Amino acid sequence: MKFSKVSIAMMAALVIFAGAAMAGETLDAVKARGHLIAGVNGEVFGFSMPNEKGVWNGLDVDTARAIAAALFGDADKVKYTALTGVQRLPALQSKEIDVLCRNTTQTLTRETINGLNFARVNFYDGQGFLVPKKLGVKSAKELGGATVCVLPGTTTEMNAADFFRSNGMEWKPVVIEQTSELNKAFFAGRCDCLTSDASQLAAHRTVAPNPDDYVLLPEIISKEPLAPVVRHGDDQWYDIVNFTVMALIEAEELDVTSKNVDEMLNSKDPKIMRLLGTTGGMGKALGLDDKWAYNIIKQVGNYGEIFERHVGKNTKLGLARGLNDLWTRGGLMYAAPFR
Repeated sequence: MKFSKVSIAMMAALVIFAGAAMAGETLDAVKARGHLIAGVNGEVFGFSMPNEKGVWNGLDVDTARAIAAALFGDADKVKYTALTGVQRLPALQSKEIDVLCRNTTQTLTRETINGLNFARVNFYDGQGFLVPKKLGVKSAKELGGATVCVLPGTTTEMNAADFFRSNGMEWKPVVIEQTSELNKAFFAGRCDCLTSDASQLAAHRTVAPNPDDYVLLPEIISKEPLAPVVRHGDDQWYDIVNFTVMALIEAEELDVTSKNVDEMLNSKDPKIMRLLGTTGGMGKALGLDDKWAYNIIKQVGNYGEIFERHVGKNTKLGLARGLNDLWTRGGLMYAAPFR
């Protein structure tokens, strides 16, 4: 087969472009620094919050730890930066953090105008309403004229405005930037209602003076696909964060856990061999060691382990898997093929 000079030039350009795409600025910076900097919430039990000893815990925290395990073979090589809803996107855009692992909803404007890329969803949520039982309200459609505690700079604020407008109801927003102060205001009776993602409302109720005094209303008024976020323009870094989340999901689907991962190194299942690096190539494609996913699973666990550890039925939150179950069990958790 003969190639024209134009064809040869085009192929050369493609090779150069592919090489440039793999030269990841963020990966180089993180490796040179020796640790990952992750933006987190810091005030949501079960997702990202330090305990009484100052140790960070939660589903989003473990997502950041999984990224560190993939990068360094050490899940503890992470520093956490607590950010409010207003602070989080500018912190990522200005490179104060490497990745945002903070209950952030994927939207069109954030993916475009804000110059961000969302990795695979690590928690499917939806916005709800928390009210005191003594209010006697059974439905969000009975909240006309209510004062509503809400965080600024969030999809929550916009969704609430849309909900009240579409139902022809007046509302009085009480806007407070810090989650802890917003909770205090609600539990002190300054608002009739607190609105946020349903998972966060469940978390906030756990810190109420008397959790049984509050009830979640049945309506879910939005779709909130929550995912780790990176900046536009660094495809390799996006690939690493994206496939870290998918490695957690794939491991659960293949029944590879933190407890049996060493035994699974002997598996002859081609899918497990590619995931764990006994068949090489997957790590190299990402610019990582072929044991990158093994390190994630060994040190952090698979997605199911993380979910049950922080927000599942045996925790204070007691959340059902629901949409966050595997696709094989009726949920939406689905990883692309590792091949």
